Amino acid sequence: MANPSEADPDIYDLLVIGGGINGCGIARDAAGRGLRVALAEKGDLAQATSSSSTKLFHGGLRYLEFFEFGLVRKALMERETLLRAMPHISWPLRFVLPFHPGMRFDSDTPTSRLVSTIMPWMRGRRPAWLIRLGLFLYDHLGGRELLPGTRTVDLRTDPVAAPLQDQFVRAYEYSDCWVDDSRLVVLNARDAAERGATIMTRTEVTSARRDGDLWRITVTGADGVEKHIEARGLVNAGGPWVGDILADRLHVQSRERVRLVRGSHIVTRRLFDHDKCYFFQGTDGRIIFAIPYEIDYTLIGTTDQEHHGSPSDAVCTPEEQDYLCDFASRYLKKPVTRDDIVWTYSGVRPLYDDGAKSATAATRDYVLSTDEQGPVLLNVFGGKITTYRRLAEAALARIAPHFPRIGAPWTAGVALPGGAFPVEKAKDLPADLKREYPFLSNFWALRLVRAYGIEARDILRDARSADDLGRDFGATLTEAELRWLMAREYARTADDVVWRRSKLGLKLTPEQIAAIDDWMTNGHRPA
Repeated sequence: MANPSEADPDIYDLLVIGGGINGCGIARDAAGRGLRVALAEKGDLAQATSSSSTKLFHGGLRYLEFFEFGLVRKALMERETLLRAMPHISWPLRFVLPFHPGMRFDSDTPTSRLVSTIMPWMRGRRPAWLIRLGLFLYDHLGGRELLPGTRTVDLRTDPVAAPLQDQFVRAYEYSDCWVDDSRLVVLNARDAAERGATIMTRTEVTSARRDGDLWRITVTGADGVEKHIEARGLVNAGGPWVGDILADRLHVQSRERVRLVRGSHIVTRRLFDHDKCYFFQGTDGRIIFAIPYEIDYTLIGTTDQEHHGSPSDAVCTPEEQDYLCDFASRYLKKPVTRDDIVWTYSGVRPLYDDGAKSATAATRDYVLSTDEQGPVLLNVFGGKITTYRRLAEAALARIAPHFPRIGAPWTAGVALPGGAFPVEKAKDLPADLKREYPFLSNFWALRLVRAYGIEARDILRDARSADDLGRDFGATLTEAELRWLMAREYARTADDVVWRRSKLGLKLTPEQIAAIDDWMTNGHRPA
């Protein structure tokens, strides 16, 4: 298909503001349909919300209590579509939901109000039959081919009970999927670039105005140099900054509002020795997960707190750390304390403000708004990581009338870089890689496969020993991998590498991280 901008190659069809999952997903989809696309991100890819999620592809079991059946069905249908496209950075997980009679609803849920009306003696409790009904719907709303369904677990005999307090005798086990959120963003950006998009990191959109049938946009790079860009359409996927971009950069009035909700997580030393996750329900109506994380750790989260101030200032507060420790300790035999925490992170979710009373009750679905008073402007409000691809398709459908020669939807099931292999082969890849490169440790081979999939060989190339990969920076990070990340994945600083392209910051010392930063910023560039 001919590029719609062939007649004027200096004009982009679409400029996307924001290098999070929604911006990169839209850029990838648009580039694959033949549009000439640029993306501008003021920092690093996935620097904010998109690297601070609970890292799950899931339908959102608790959203059923808010009667958000459409959102849950949409997300459930996407789980296996996404799993097939990225089996290196996403894999199935089994979640164990211990039951106890004290489980309670969030008082603001429609289900809570309905149950209280029909059965007032329940007093807001979640009865076992209602949980089982919810899991039945969860199993069947979106269809399943790869993931096993729900089963009941006898905690008096099942090994999964080992870390749990003895009071729990029954649980339900169901399926969802893990995803490495920040790598998901980077791989979408890479694929967009391979399909012709221009990806500009550390490039801030400082102003944009309509002029006839074009947007005239000014961007400023990290070096302070301004550049002027013209585009036929603009996508505002600024995440928590979507409203600020509208008001301060585009000078466009909008009735839509963003509700900033902070989700904080703690990472502890590994709390249990199996690969299943726990779904804990609190007496306050909230839920948290305890998830095996980066082999040696456990991830616990998330909170839901209204956030005020800059999204950049979000941190997991001491109060939130205590809340998560206390919450998990109500289920685990060994209490979780602040001393167990090795890392915390917090992200601000830009939820669409639907007027819900509490942050927990606010919708997680996305809202797309178009302004067509001149060249098209599309604003993205809300959304969740599981539905990012569907969001991108919906965004392109909204702006398609402005681009008559745009291609058809194409992303469903199309592999991201490194992911072109069957899901069932994922478990074999680390051993295969180790056979080909015997100097790799088990941890090293697994880490490379889970980051790069079949592209791990492109990093290792013809190496016959670790020395062939250049300098060892610690925790299996080598000069060869750093060169790859700088050349192919837009990494520029140590933080880009050890907290977003990987989580090796959990294993590296401050001195080692400083050495990586020095190497990357003092003239060492990809070959």
